[in-house]
Amino acid sequence: MFCRRTWFRVPEYRGTWPPPPTWSLHRTESPVKVAVVGAGAIGAYVGAALHRAGAEVHLIARGPHLAAMRRDGVRVLSPRGDFTARPSATDDAGEIGPVDYVLLGLKANSYAAAGPLVHPLLHGNTAVIAAQNGIPWWYFHGLPGPHTGRRIESVDPGGAVSATLPPARAIGCVVYAATEIESPGVVRHLEGTRFSIGEPDLTISRRCLDFSEAMQAGGLKCPVEPDLRNDIWIKLLGNISFNPISALARATMAQICRHRDTRSLVESMMRETLAVAGAVGCHPKISVERRIAGAERVGEHKTSTLQDLEKGKPLELDVLLAAVVELAALTATPVPTLRAVHALADLLAQTSDTRSAA
Repeated sequence: MFCRRTWFRVPEYRGTWPPPPTWSLHRTESPVKVAVVGAGAIGAYVGAALHRAGAEVHLIARGPHLAAMRRDGVRVLSPRGDFTARPSATDDAGEIGPVDYVLLGLKANSYAAAGPLVHPLLHGNTAVIAAQNGIPWWYFHGLPGPHTGRRIESVDPGGAVSATLPPARAIGCVVYAATEIESPGVVRHLEGTRFSIGEPDLTISRRCLDFSEAMQAGGLKCPVEPDLRNDIWIKLLGNISFNPISALARATMAQICRHRDTRSLVESMMRETLAVAGAVGCHPKISVERRIAGAERVGEHKTSTLQDLEKGKPLELDVLLAAVVELAALTATPVPTLRAVHALADLLAQTSDTRSAA
């Protein structure tokens, strides 16, 4: 057995939180043990939900957010019902020891340096669940075809990420939930509860099923996808276009959609992205027009890239944009719009890094 407990499959809970007392996860052995590395808005939300369902959860964070979670627990404010959970919280992974699952709540550009936080948490079968946007470092791991096992330099420079997070440990995760830290220790859940997961090698594994059941017991949706790459590309359509444009134009998603020429730019970037996806063997069924319309309905929302720019943080563009440009070169796919936006966004990232370091 992968895990040291036996899970009974339970139905997905669809009501408000908390569930009624008669709806719970029943265990015959010890609970699943999860460490959340980078327990920010998403990580703390997931950790709180898992803890409420009976999982053994350890949150790794720092600063005032950590101090507040240690003192008062994690307070979740949600349209589904507010609740407070009190999982363990620390800044020292060595205090936790080996776990069954490591959930990465870090930005992807922090993965290569995450060894001191992750390695004390690993045993022989520990799975690493990367809740990231964009193209993951494990993308070609276990994928049949001409590029199997290939490393994508943009997201795994020199193999530094793979050395820290071996692809064999990876479980992919695409997040369809929006949360924000309202104040230290307080997470506001805005919308969405879906966290799709999947194995890089296209199998339906026991470790994925066990984690899915634990997430469902916590009131979250966690489908196990036979090929998570479809979800990766569908979500990437929005990130690859709206994120860099929002940072370059200092504009919200609605403003980008209302402006005729930037809306056209988004459409071109999405169509080029779908061409690259097809060139590496993935053909997501998605309408570009519907994808843009859905983004417009989000309203006056600032993308994470624009928020990072305004806060002087590094911009997470390699996994969102540079990786797709690299895959386009690999497959000889023309992407003139992506290349132009990438050049501008890359220069913005370099100049903003220089200003923030001054």
